[in-house]
Amino acid sequence: MTARCVMVLGTTSGAGKSWLTTALCRHYARQGLKVAPFKAQNMSNNARVVAPTLHRSRGSLPPEGADFPWGGPAENRSLGGEIGSAQYFQSLAARAEPEVRMNPLLLKPEADTRSQVVLMGQVNEALSNMPWRGRSLHVWPQIAAALDALREENDVVVIEGAGSPAEINLHASDIVNMRVALHAQARCLLVSDIDRGGAFAHLYGTWALLPAEERALIHGFVLNKFRGDASLLAPAPQMLQDLTGVPTVATLPMWWQHGLPEEDGVFDDRTRASGAVSKTVAVIAYPRISNLDEFQPLKNVPGVRLVWARAPADCAGADWIVLPGSKATAADLAWLRTQGLDRAIAAHAAQGGAVLGVCGGLQMLGEALIDTHGIDGNAPGLGLLPLVTQFDQQKTVRHTHTTFGYLHGAWAALSGVAAAGYEIHHGQTAQHPAMAAGGDIAREVLPDGLGWQNAAGNVLGVYLHGLFEDPRVLHALFGATAPTLETVFNGLADFIDTHFEPGVLDQLIAP
Repeated sequence: MTARCVMVLGTTSGAGKSWLTTALCRHYARQGLKVAPFKAQNMSNNARVVAPTLHRSRGSLPPEGADFPWGGPAENRSLGGEIGSAQYFQSLAARAEPEVRMNPLLLKPEADTRSQVVLMGQVNEALSNMPWRGRSLHVWPQIAAALDALREENDVVVIEGAGSPAEINLHASDIVNMRVALHAQARCLLVSDIDRGGAFAHLYGTWALLPAEERALIHGFVLNKFRGDASLLAPAPQMLQDLTGVPTVATLPMWWQHGLPEEDGVFDDRTRASGAVSKTVAVIAYPRISNLDEFQPLKNVPGVRLVWARAPADCAGADWIVLPGSKATAADLAWLRTQGLDRAIAAHAAQGGAVLGVCGGLQMLGEALIDTHGIDGNAPGLGLLPLVTQFDQQKTVRHTHTTFGYLHGAWAALSGVAAAGYEIHHGQTAQHPAMAAGGDIAREVLPDGLGWQNAAGNVLGVYLHGLFEDPRVLHALFGATAPTLETVFNGLADFIDTHFEPGVLDQLIAP
């Protein structure tokens, strides 16, 4: 089979590409079609672990004779590893097994001018050290081969673009937007966030900056996040169609709680709770926060108020303070101190307040970060757990199933609870020997160094991502559950079924 390809482009980042792609994946999967998502290049510190695929297409291997250090013979390399969280959720919406071909290139920003490059699920140092514009020549064959393999194996491939396709300074080296669209001859939707204003100008300007052969692939405009009376939009959609020949095929109302996390960062800073607030959870939003999507279920737990904290005042009144993952632990720890958040966290802990560190957050809670390989940086920790982290060149990337041992104090509810999640980290953390000899001991509450608790019981650090996505953990901590992903995906599909013009979604995949 050769899949029909539908592509979702945006006039800007945050326009709504990711959730619309997810909705389309479930829409077509509900028709009994075999569906896969695809995003050629994703820039995000929100990543998920995927297992090696059980089948291998020749198209997914490096080109023969490639002038690039691919890291060993292709036949010996695993196709498991990391992909962007958005493609992970999209694959679940498509009822497909998540795999690296769905996001062949993942860029994980470590600083404003540097990213760790993950190619086909694996960290690639040579690409990470290569200038941005120089990468496209080396990675495009791999991207095209991954897409072609998915097209061969599916009825529909739903493709997500990145940023805007009209970034004319990047057009010559494009490997994620219109080059992909042309390669797949995809039928494209162009989405604009009308809530930010200027949507019609964004749509027209994006269309106008594309070459004619690329304009021809735009089959519909989508207005997203609309609030108000849709009849007031007239006559603008028809005027836009007169100028471009492209119809506006959907006006999507503002939807605050569709159930999916933001892909790229904390776009929505509003703090909401379902019903009366019984617990406030402040998550420290440092600049290189990673895997923030794992906290999405907290937004849906009745009585829980989630706050993204960037200043000490944001932590005031919090029941829990959470230090999430970080792609640059030492740098984010320095930022945290500059903001005065270290003092706020220490004061909260000293008063018996609950503190949770996840992955990079666990590392920050310790005594020191030791980096002899130049991976992240050396730094003193916050000293709330008597632990030391050493950064290793080898990256741990795996799914993990484990069970909590005995916990006391604030986290006692987790005692004996089984949990499933994933690990993505360079650091290896252990008890500080000198402090242990002096009687300051951290109790290991998860096996293999995955989790530690302080003597007082209110500070907990774990390497396991995805705790709040496990219904057993949610029930233990809150006595409640959040909507399942199946409920979220079907809700997304119902939403677009209601708000797209009749027949449009079928026309996008018609022969």
